[in-house]
Amino acid sequence: MAVAAAHRLSRDQVIWAFGPDLEPVLEVRPGDTVTFETNDCFTGQIRSEDDLVTEIDLERINSATGPVAVEGAEPGDSLVAEILDVRPIEWGVATLIPGFGQLIEQVQSPVTRMFEVRDGQIRMNDRVTFPAKPMVGVVGVATDGETLSNGLAGRHGGNLDDHWHGKGARIYFPVQRPGGMFAVGDMHASMGDGEICFTGVEIAGEVDVRFDLLKGKQATWPVAELADRWVPHATADVYDEALQLVSEEAARLLVDQHRFTPEDAFIFLSVACDAGVAQACKPAPGFGAIARFSIPKIAACPAPFAA
Repeated sequence: MAVAAAHRLSRDQVIWAFGPDLEPVLEVRPGDTVTFETNDCFTGQIRSEDDLVTEIDLERINSATGPVAVEGAEPGDSLVAEILDVRPIEWGVATLIPGFGQLIEQVQSPVTRMFEVRDGQIRMNDRVTFPAKPMVGVVGVATDGETLSNGLAGRHGGNLDDHWHGKGARIYFPVQRPGGMFAVGDMHASMGDGEICFTGVEIAGEVDVRFDLLKGKQATWPVAELADRWVPHATADVYDEALQLVSEEAARLLVDQHRFTPEDAFIFLSVACDAGVAQACKPAPGFGAIARFSIPKIAACPAPFAA
């Protein structure tokens, strides 16, 4: 039996956008594991509370380490990225950005806050400490046409900003180009649903990812699989539109993969599943909202795709 290979990519090997013409910096086989060194979303430009987001180079935002080609991945397949571990460094930042977020008119901005991250806890200040929930914000594959900056989310993934994308998550990406071309970055030590100020605890670190392929099956949008649920995503300019798209996607998977009728899918999504939000920082000029549906793993639908 072949032994899976382990690889490492430096945080200097990055892309700033997902498009159709990405060239791999590494090619791996299904079953191989890659350790990705990742930058924080500001690429190290903010290192103290005196450093403000209005004073940095905004062309150096949300780098993603990669891309990695997976041998055998073809359009029509799903590239499966299993997050084995997420290891942040010991400090991170959050910022308030002029013009961004539901409360921005009520606060002083720009503002930077530093966080200490140690032993699974995040210290915000002398009074506020809370558990760390390390996860990755930018995670995706090559697009089938348009080139999208890493700040944006779409059918390829990109800036999905879902706090469930931490250790143990398996994310299925619809392959649009040979090899898939996977890249990851924008780690958060913690991020709440909505991410209403447009940042989590932005932090550098390392991510271990094991790759697999699902041949001949894919969703329209990225779908995550957790221990107890599976989670389709969708994005649109406003949350209502994103919710419509993710509801349609969730129902389609239930009907096409698990033999629900459209009527039963509609009812099941209402009575047993949870519509939710990954990111909906508004106003946020030029950025959409990301909706998700949490579908419990039961005997009738134990995974995103039928065996």
